[in-house]
Amino acid sequence: MTVGRFHLTLTADGRPLMHGWWGSEATARRKLAAWIGEHGDRPGARVTLVDEETGSVLTEWPTPP
Repeated sequence: MTVGRFHLTLTADGRPLMHGWWGSEATARRKLAAWIGEHGDRPGARVTLVDEETGSVLTEWPTPP
């Protein structure tokens, strides 16, 4: 597994606030839940998890319409 394959981004009102990269998808998903809990009340907050190896967006919060 590639180290840093799973990239997590937190933006608020379209501005990047935090980035993180993990080699484990399970770890990245735990971080995603933590970031939502810690920062989800910020205006315009969005958390995105991307698989950097495939370029796929694995999940976004809040879920796009």
